[in-house]
Amino acid sequence: MISGFALIDKPAGWTSHDVVGRLRRLYGQRRVGHAGTLDPMATGVLVVGLGHATRLLRFVQGQPKTYEATICLGAGTVTDDAEGEVTSTPGWELDEVALAAAMKALTGEIHQVPSAVSAIKVDGVRSYARVRSGQDVELAARPVTIERFDLLCAPRSAPPVVDLDVVVECSSGTYIRALARDLGARLQTAGHLTALRRTAIGTIGIEQCAELGQDPPPVVSAEKVIGDVMPTLQPDADGIDALRNGRRLSLDVPDSTYLVVDSGGSWVSVVSVRDGASHIEVNAPS
Repeated sequence: MISGFALIDKPAGWTSHDVVGRLRRLYGQRRVGHAGTLDPMATGVLVVGLGHATRLLRFVQGQPKTYEATICLGAGTVTDDAEGEVTSTPGWELDEVALAAAMKALTGEIHQVPSAVSAIKVDGVRSYARVRSGQDVELAARPVTIERFDLLCAPRSAPPVVDLDVVVECSSGTYIRALARDLGARLQTAGHLTALRRTAIGTIGIEQCAELGQDPPPVVSAEKVIGDVMPTLQPDADGIDALRNGRRLSLDVPDSTYLVVDSGGSWVSVVSVRDGASHIEVNAPS
């Protein structure tokens, strides 16, 4: 069984699960999963775990993300993106001072209400499924961090709407569709997302990603991908044996989460260290 990560530039029109299905066929194995869902209209970085590396996907999932997006101000949709039915067209005339102030207000630590058409579960049912069945869904606001929300170029005004090309650097769990909607609301109009490309997850940039074709994409080792996410520890043989058997280690290192590798450089465990004691998050199969 192949174990590691495939770094994919997801094409438009594919669901993240479509990509997983294609890779299962290309690699000839069932154990394949992904970190960080992209909507079908979106393109860009999709990290796919293979084999035992699927155990490590959650550590990639939590990394900050970078997007390039196009936001349409002056029209809203039921899905907050271009795939939904237009629900309002209040129009908007470009006011650059107001726009800059609104974008600044949506930067930093904010509380964001996810789009109702999202994969969040409400009483065990996906929110988007409830919306499509005609139910009204109200999701609770969630804390997210927007490190950067900037224009990439001058706005393109085509009354009654204005298109903005933007870059967003944000925490995991941020909905760019919701950011587009909220930007419109702050400007007393409506807004929705018309294009989205994820250009990075943590240190994994789009330039490292392969396009989907007829051949299996290159496999990047778990040690490389996770080693870029967190610091690495290499205990002695007794320490490795202890972890493999589920026992704690006493470690003189700062509190953090660590990738543990053996003398050959292969991953053994991911541990969190608190007050000098290790706590196993996940172990590699023996």
